[in-house]
Amino acid sequence: MDAGGAPPPNESAIQLAGIEFDGYPSFVARCTGVPPEDAFLMICFDAGGTEMRIAHATLHASLRRAIKLVTRDRVVHAIRSADSALRRLGLASPRIAVSGLNPHAGEGGLFGGEEQEIIGPAIADAKKNGVDAEGPFGADTMFLRKGYDAFVVMIHDQGHIMAKTHAFTGTAALTIGTPVLFSSVAHGSALDIAGKNRADPGAMIAAITRLAGAR
Repeated sequence: MDAGGAPPPNESAIQLAGIEFDGYPSFVARCTGVPPEDAFLMICFDAGGTEMRIAHATLHASLRRAIKLVTRDRVVHAIRSADSALRRLGLASPRIAVSGLNPHAGEGGLFGGEEQEIIGPAIADAKKNGVDAEGPFGADTMFLRKGYDAFVVMIHDQGHIMAKTHAFTGTAALTIGTPVLFSSVAHGSALDIAGKNRADPGAMIAAITRLAGAR
C-alpha cells in the first residue's frame, strides 16, 4: 500500500541503507533478541475457502545453501514453532504435515536420503515433544491432504508457489518462533506502481486480520 506517496521499503533498499536484512523473520528475531536461525516464516492465505498455513524451514537462501541448512535440529524447531504459532492463533490441537526435500519425498531413498536421515527423525523428535506432526510427504502432493492445520516445507519455493498461485494479492506472511507474532504482506514492494494509487490492499488486509485475536 502507498503511504503518502513514499515508495515502499524493500530488501535491496534496506541493505543499501547499511541495515542487515534478509527477510522479516531474521529481522524480527534480531529485534527481539532471538538467534536469526530460530525464526521462521509462515504464510497464510485462503485457497477456495480453505485456510492454508505454510511454514518454511529455510527461506531466503540459495538452493545450494538451503539444502545444507536442512538439519534435524532446524526442522524440529520449524515444526515446533509452527505448532506454537497455531496455538497462539487459537487452535487447541493443531495437526501439521511436513514435506520432504527431494522429489516424492525421496521415494524410500531412491532420490535422496534426507527424508530418512534428517526429516523423518526430526518429525519423530517433534512428536516426542507433543506435536501432532506427520510426514515426510512429497511437496508436490502434500497440499492435497485434508485435515491439517499447517504444512511445513523445506525450501522457499515449495510453499511460495502454492501461495502465489492461489492468493497472489491476499497472502499474509507471519514471522514465527519469536516472542511476538509479526505479520506483513507476502508479495514484493511493486516499485513500478508505487505512488500511482494502483496498489491492491488485499494482502495488507490479510496480514492484519490473521493476527486478530492472536495471543
